[in-house]
Amino acid sequence: MDYSAMHPQEVKKLIREGKIDFQTSGMCAGYAQANLCILPKDYAFDFLLFCMRNPKPCPILEVGDVGSREFKAMASEGDVCTDFPKYRIWKNGVLEKEVTDISEYWQDDFVYFLIGCSFSFESEMLEADIPVRHIEENVNVPMFNTNIELASAGAFHGNMVVSMRPIPNDLVVKAVEVTAAMPKVHGAPIQIGNPEAIGILDVNHPDYGDSVTINEGEVPVFWPCGVTPQNAVMQTKPPIAITHAPGHMFITDVKNVALKY
Repeated sequence: MDYSAMHPQEVKKLIREGKIDFQTSGMCAGYAQANLCILPKDYAFDFLLFCMRNPKPCPILEVGDVGSREFKAMASEGDVCTDFPKYRIWKNGVLEKEVTDISEYWQDDFVYFLIGCSFSFESEMLEADIPVRHIEENVNVPMFNTNIELASAGAFHGNMVVSMRPIPNDLVVKAVEVTAAMPKVHGAPIQIGNPEAIGILDVNHPDYGDSVTINEGEVPVFWPCGVTPQNAVMQTKPPIAITHAPGHMFITDVKNVALKY
């Protein structure tokens, strides 16, 4: 099925029905996608401050009211407990399980955060004739832990996670220009062509997602990634936290063009 041509509300209906429980790259072309972090209220301010101090990996798109499961700005309807294809449940910084519905875990003191996702700029890259390899190969984007230390805020600290896309040498400048115009979904790359400089020893073995082919004449390009909050959750160890599973995003009702400069 060609999910790229579908409207976000059509895809989210399939997600709620359990018919889509896989990664969302390439779905609903032209519409922004979002990462998720849900925390108890007592941790929410520190996390908000952490995101504000680290806007490239953690660009905030929306923050929910305490206890609210309803989206306010990024979708006209929906439920944060059912509208992601897959979630991760964290207890004291340890991944407990992955589920497709978090209704039974919801607490009245929860606050959700929607964070910009690099899947959003991929349709802009494709329109500019820049290849996106993981879409071509129908796999999840490769993501890596790095040695890039982030600014701490209260209890939250950690290192940046990045996503990687191989880009032909003659298209690197265009890829930088296209993505730099979208700072609300991570913006320009953080590193080009030298993975060792940010602590990545083997570009063919990602920490999250899947490996992709890097052809001759291509360079690995790394963007800040919205899996970064999961790294911070592992370091901070709140009693409970809920995130999206890497690559399994919320598809918003907002067009990418609305997130440009």
